[in-house]
Amino acid sequence: MWYRFAPIFLLIFSNLFMTYAWYGHLKDMKSKPIFMAIVLSWCVAFFEYCLQVPANRIGFQFLSLSQLKVLQEVITMVVFAIFSVVYMKEQIRMDFVWASMCLVGAVYFMFRGMLAN
Repeated sequence: MWYRFAPIFLLIFSNLFMTYAWYGHLKDMKSKPIFMAIVLSWCVAFFEYCLQVPANRIGFQFLSLSQLKVLQEVITMVVFAIFSVVYMKEQIRMDFVWASMCLVGAVYFMFRGMLAN
């Protein structure tokens, strides 16, 4: 049963690396040449893929491709929200909350068959 949670944990950590690779350079390397930001982001993204690929391999054993994608998107939004508030010092606006509610609806529709069983 524990292996069913492995994709979730792997995707959470994968998204931490991905979010930093995509947005961390905006804070940490804003005065550096863009080439340096690209190289740093690619180096960080390597670790993201080292977690994301096994997460999808494990998850695809008992989840559909669509379920994996929706799960990944929800995790991405949660990680991004925490990253933007804690690390980038941004504020969460109501639009973010409404968009997140739409994702909750997507989760419901993608997983409702599993919930009925």
